[in-house]
Amino acid sequence: MHRIYKAISRWKEIINSFVEGARLESFKKVTLFLEFCFLKMSTMSEKSILPSRFLSCLIALSMFLLLLSSLSLIQFCGNSFVSSSIFRFFLVNSSSICSKTNISPSETLTKLEVRKEGVPFANSTKKLDGLGHDKRRVCDPSKALLKVYMYDLPPEFHFGLLNWRGSVNQVWPDVSKPNQLPSYPGGLNLQHSIEYWLTLDLLLSNVPNVDRPCTAIRVQNSTEADILFVPFFSSLSYNRHSKLHGKEKVGLNKVLQDKLVEFLKGRDEWKRFQGKDHLIVAHHPNSLLNARKKLHSARFVLADFGRYPPEMANLQKDIIAPYKHMVRTISSSNSLPFEKRATLVYFQGAIYRKAGGIIRQELYYLLKDEKDVHFTFGSVGSNGIHQAAHGMAASKFCLNIAGDTPSSNRLFDAIASHCVPVIISDEIELPYEDILDYSDFCVFVRASDAVKSGYLLNLLRGIKKDKWTKMWERLKEIAKHYEYQYPSQPSDAVDMIWQAVSRKISGVQSNVHRKTRYQRTLLDVQGR
Repeated sequence: MHRIYKAISRWKEIINSFVEGARLESFKKVTLFLEFCFLKMSTMSEKSILPSRFLSCLIALSMFLLLLSSLSLIQFCGNSFVSSSIFRFFLVNSSSICSKTNISPSETLTKLEVRKEGVPFANSTKKLDGLGHDKRRVCDPSKALLKVYMYDLPPEFHFGLLNWRGSVNQVWPDVSKPNQLPSYPGGLNLQHSIEYWLTLDLLLSNVPNVDRPCTAIRVQNSTEADILFVPFFSSLSYNRHSKLHGKEKVGLNKVLQDKLVEFLKGRDEWKRFQGKDHLIVAHHPNSLLNARKKLHSARFVLADFGRYPPEMANLQKDIIAPYKHMVRTISSSNSLPFEKRATLVYFQGAIYRKAGGIIRQELYYLLKDEKDVHFTFGSVGSNGIHQAAHGMAASKFCLNIAGDTPSSNRLFDAIASHCVPVIISDEIELPYEDILDYSDFCVFVRASDAVKSGYLLNLLRGIKKDKWTKMWERLKEIAKHYEYQYPSQPSDAVDMIWQAVSRKISGVQSNVHRKTRYQRTLLDVQGR
């Protein structure tokens, strides 16, 4: 009897730990009632008041009710009362019982791509995100961190570039139906798709009862907004329409930029603050090339500042966003530890680059013959992404070397692979660096030091297992910040970008982490 009572008490503790809100109060009451019954039965049986047959029946009935309540607690996966991780603990294959509801457009339209990336679905119910913010299942617009006004630009500026055609006077696709959303083109185009994810997120913020962060919400009146968002798919426009076709004298990319400048310059919203409260995504280094000078007073969402003069783009006003990584995301359970990663240093990509990227060629000749180094040419084609994913996941350190511009997708591929990034790019700017210390999970090496014979390998070999493991564990914690998802989830890439915009507006930023990048790496190696 005492053992059964202890089991009931323990089950009560478990249910209480999973309970979220008052909707599970009935389950708590069931366990409290059963606990009370067994306590009474234990006392009464000691006094021989109840016959043993009656006690047996009551025990059986109570256990049946307990089991029934437990199954009820688990089975409502559509509006799950417990987190998905707990649910998967009980059921090996939860998909056999629960249907997936809020699905990424890429899952329904480019299923192979998303399965490679391992993008999670949007039904998590943790109370706090990675930064400690409240995570509400449904956003209360009055409590949104950032109020965003988005122009209703004609489809030719955004989803029309994806060959989407709505009905007459329809500006936007129906974002409540993920399987009907136009997909973003794959390959290298996808790495600069930030404009697509931010636009979708704003559109979805006006759909009721959607499980997404309460960070950014779209408002219909520009005077109520903290920021005015310009939904021009500038990277896609450059990638697809920058070259002349047939008898064209002016490419569509330039035509759209000219139209955009004319539209914005004529708006009262722009004139009010000369565009300083506007947000424009220009993530591809060559996107918005014709219009950027005329619109430079706006805030830009960029990959880096490599092709912008400082008066046009800088950290004081603009936001650095991560590339969408190309390799699949490694789950924490499948991430190889130090001793199982046979390759010390990994790099695969274009070796001969212009400008600051000349360092790649120098490093290639320094490292190519080292036995525990993989340094080869690679491309997206010929199964290149699959090879890179496998190689990074089996390496301790992954080189992120400056190319034609200071940044590249390779850094975010390394993070997704839990391969400690080695950043050799003196002019690089990093996403969210005002709140993330990249020295916790990256190694920074100045270009002038990296090209010294023996310097780089001696530095990396000096990082022992315990230090590497600490960085590896941190990588697994922060990898979620670089995942683009639909619907967005707390602390994923979309949510983190909106948070960065909010911080930029409020003027909250810090240069401490940027100033101590190299000192931290040297101190760690020297054991200080």
